[in-house]
Amino acid sequence: MMWFAIYVAAGSVVGLMAGMLGIGGGMTLVPVLAALFTAQGFAPDHIVHLALATAMASIVFTSASSVREHYRLGGVDVDIVKRMASGMVAGSLLSTLAAGTISQRHLALAFAVIVYAGATQILFNRKPVASRPLPGPWPLFAFGLGIGAVCGLVSAGGAFLTVPLMLWCGVPMRRAIGTAAAIGIPVAMVGTLGYLASGWNVPALPHYAVGFVYTIALVGLVSGSILTAPYGARLAHRMPVLALKRIFALLLYVLATKMLVTYW
Repeated sequence: MMWFAIYVAAGSVVGLMAGMLGIGGGMTLVPVLAALFTAQGFAPDHIVHLALATAMASIVFTSASSVREHYRLGGVDVDIVKRMASGMVAGSLLSTLAAGTISQRHLALAFAVIVYAGATQILFNRKPVASRPLPGPWPLFAFGLGIGAVCGLVSAGGAFLTVPLMLWCGVPMRRAIGTAAAIGIPVAMVGTLGYLASGWNVPALPHYAVGFVYTIALVGLVSGSILTAPYGARLAHRMPVLALKRIFALLLYVLATKMLVTYW
């Protein structure tokens, strides 16, 4: 029960962040889950795989909870979701299916490098000048394929990449946040399936693990996040979030560094 309560608390914080910033929370959750799974003595060769998969699965519920509120407030562009989701889904599936064959040392390195880049973009809050419309279907699919592959490696919904792209193409900030959260749902669903498949026959995983997804942690994370994500979405439409973004970016630096030091 103590561990379950810790998962609920982590989910509550991530849910609030997800609603405010359009993120799915995976980049924040992975290092936290890795530390918690290590403390519980889970399979030492697959701690990172378990953390990535469980964080990815939680994004489905966290994003769905925040997207409902963003949609109610007019902050989701359904047309953009339809145009970008297919490429991102394909990329996420490919990278998560391959994740089971990659050592956790290399996964941790890839995670840290990508998160450092994402945190830097968030920290400096550089908004691309709206200089053109969204590209056509095939270029957008190619963009989505690359972004989706990155999402699978770090268990993210991709907002740290899709939001700048949408801003560059003239989408207003609040709508970009809500739309990014909506795109993250199918990406996380398919990515979760990839992690389930890649970990299905792996021995020595903890009880209640389905593939690489640890269901006890997932239930706790979701229980906390679905309560707080709608409040975060409302705050995103009511207050400037620059200071929060910078605090969040610094937190990402710390978590990614800990992940790198622990598993390198």
